[in-house]
Amino acid sequence: MEAQPESLTRLLQFSVLPIAKVLVMCALGLLMASSYINILNATSRKQLSKLVFQVFLPCLIFTQLGTAVTLEKLLEWWFIPVNVLISSTLGCLLGLLVALLIKPPPRFFKFTIVMIGIGNIGNIPLVLVGAICRDKNNPFNDPDTCNTDGVAYISYGQWVGAVIVYTFVYRMLAPPASEEEEASKSREPLLVDHSSSDASESDNVVPSTNSKVSCQLDSCVRSSQQCRKVSQAVARIKLWLQSARIGDILQPPVAASSLETVDFVQLLALVFGATPFLKMLFLEDDAVFYFLSDSLNILGGAMIPCIMLVLGGNLVKGPGASELGLKTTVAITVVRLVLVPPMGIAVVSLAEKLNLLPPNNKMFRFVLLLQHSMPTSILAGAVASLQGYAEQEASAILFWEHIASVVTMTGWLGVHVNYLS
Repeated sequence: MEAQPESLTRLLQFSVLPIAKVLVMCALGLLMASSYINILNATSRKQLSKLVFQVFLPCLIFTQLGTAVTLEKLLEWWFIPVNVLISSTLGCLLGLLVALLIKPPPRFFKFTIVMIGIGNIGNIPLVLVGAICRDKNNPFNDPDTCNTDGVAYISYGQWVGAVIVYTFVYRMLAPPASEEEEASKSREPLLVDHSSSDASESDNVVPSTNSKVSCQLDSCVRSSQQCRKVSQAVARIKLWLQSARIGDILQPPVAASSLETVDFVQLLALVFGATPFLKMLFLEDDAVFYFLSDSLNILGGAMIPCIMLVLGGNLVKGPGASELGLKTTVAITVVRLVLVPPMGIAVVSLAEKLNLLPPNNKMFRFVLLLQHSMPTSILAGAVASLQGYAEQEASAILFWEHIASVVTMTGWLGVHVNYLS
């Protein structure tokens, strides 16, 4: 009878404490971004985010993934990217069902599907694994092995998520054709008015008595119209480039260059880890160039606190204005955080029964479960901003989901740890 309270205490310890650590770091970020201190203003958060995605995260992925991976493990971990694909597919199917039932505004139909289907499989899982593995009594392994394996598993699945976001999500969040047509129609009268005024002026000035003269006038009018169309097209392109703000598409900014950097480092880590000579030369404890990988590992350690400070600082802006509606916002948040995770437990249980998972590897299963239990991917907000479509709605969804996930992730962490015990 005494073992049950102890197991319940440990269960609460590994479900509540990691979230408490995340809350403390986010609260510090929120405090430093507030008007009272104003250290992490918008410009500072952008610069810190660029450091995270261009320096700290690549360093963390290279050292942890490269150290843990081998050629045999590459074949053994095949279910991780498959699980990401399954998670996105099931989530989008559930999002389609929700969109058909609650009937959001027509222009947000695809948006609803994406926000439910695409989860955060990178940043937040890395933070949670790091918080859990710092405890010497964690339910997985010794702290060093626990963190190295967890980061390696998470990093190994990130490339699939990036492909999904910048192919499927990019197409799904394209602005509706009706909005583009309305925008083009609103500009057409300007061309018509100018051309008609020019034509009338030419008619008043030069009488159409000679057919040759009239033909020359018509050709002049047509050429002037073409010049105006070209100039207006150039003006539109300049306006689009200014409004797109490609360099600042997200808070934190995850531009295509940052994503390419992370993908390249993942590939580099897999090559170094799967090649015994390179691994022995750079990544082993007694390697000749171990000081290089150890320096990168130190830099990678700054990723988790920095990304949490930025996330907390971004919450200072609040949810912002949104035309999505209360019903759709609540439905997306609840379904993503409450109904999608049980589907992940079912997928992992089925995979285990079919012997598709490495035996006796709790951390491997824990990462698989986390891939189904996270809020909507921040990259979905990046794509919405890049497309210039539903930016405020994406910001509102991400804001409310991250607030609500403090409760839901605590509960699901307890469920997952209990499931694995």
